[in-house]
Amino acid sequence: MFDASLRPIIDPPLNWLAGGCVAVGLTANGLTILGFVFGVFCAVFVSMGFFLAALICLLLNRLCDGLDGAVARRQGSSDFGGYLDIVCDFIFYALVPFSFVIFSSEHAIAAGFLMLSFVGTGSSFLAYAILEAKNPDVVGVKAAKRSSSKKSFFYLGGLTEGTETIAVFILMLLFPAWFGIFAWVFGSLCIITTGWRIHAAFSDFAE
Repeated sequence: MFDASLRPIIDPPLNWLAGGCVAVGLTANGLTILGFVFGVFCAVFVSMGFFLAALICLLLNRLCDGLDGAVARRQGSSDFGGYLDIVCDFIFYALVPFSFVIFSSEHAIAAGFLMLSFVGTGSSFLAYAILEAKNPDVVGVKAAKRSSSKKSFFYLGGLTEGTETIAVFILMLLFPAWFGIFAWVFGSLCIITTGWRIHAAFSDFAE
């Protein structure tokens, strides 16, 4: 919901940092992989109960996730780069709730519900992107958002986008005892987002 509105704020510092990354030879794909490594360490630390260390790794993961796109725009983006970025993001999004289950099995049902809701949000926007690529001239929800999209493929928004997901993850790491509440509430919002995206796809592509 807030991804597009935050871009004017976060893009200038990311573009400045991207210049330094390019100068020292870092590539967009290299930053994507580095960010994923930080994400894995985040999950490891959560499973061990080291939530401050996990939070630091989470922030480093997100920094790399922002920088890889900024570097790609300087060096030239690639289809594989966009593919690698989204795959690493989705695995990381599932790793965080899964790591809470390892930390305490009492979180299993809430974490399972959250990961199930992530399947809905992820599949609904990826499937929309496929249809948009096949029908680039379709108007509707897509047309209103096209100008704000800087992804390798079209990204249909909703209540729960990347910004909201990371905000919830940060809250989970700051207040781990409330993980279940955060998971149930945010998972429910993800389900609403999935329903909205299905409606958008029906409105734009049903004939």
